[in-house]
Amino acid sequence: MTIHRENINEIRTQFIDRISDIMSTFGVSTTVGRILGIIYLNREPMTLDELSAETGMSKTRMSQVVREMLDMDMLVRVFKKGVRKDLYQLEKDHYETFITLFNSSWQKAIMRNRSFEPRLKNRLKQIKESPELSIEEEKQVDDLLEELQEWMDYHDWIRRVAEFFESGEIFNHVPINRTNETKHQDIPLLDD
Repeated sequence: MTIHRENINEIRTQFIDRISDIMSTFGVSTTVGRILGIIYLNREPMTLDELSAETGMSKTRMSQVVREMLDMDMLVRVFKKGVRKDLYQLEKDHYETFITLFNSSWQKAIMRNRSFEPRLKNRLKQIKESPELSIEEEKQVDDLLEELQEWMDYHDWIRRVAEFFESGEIFNHVPINRTNETKHQDIPLLDD
């Protein structure tokens, strides 16, 4: 292997590691981030066998990770004539991947609280209606009801922010600056 090829492979590995680190900030495992980086830099669909060989992971574990990525809408299964094995490629570009991950994280938080908030509010209202409630307890209930309303307003705001991203409206306010119009699929890679 030439010194240039070694340097290129080292930079490729660093790029994959960086993608993995960035994905972990979205609550995505570093393994998923690593697979995302590998497929992205491969620039064409890959099989489970190829991904297993590239990462050193077992095919069983790779299958689990790929399934997780399919569930997160990060990968799509594709067909290629003459290939009998399933092939996987990235579903979206960087911006859409960010939106998918952003919305996935926030939607989970919204869903968890959707049933929690009304239950808590009902319990507090029941306590407030009790004739045996002391003035101090009533104040505590009122304070909790006020906090709960602020919490509900906050989750409504998160829901609206998620919709803002998901609708693509974000790009009208924060446009994408493309300094290089060449798509990454057009850049040839050196063979190992």
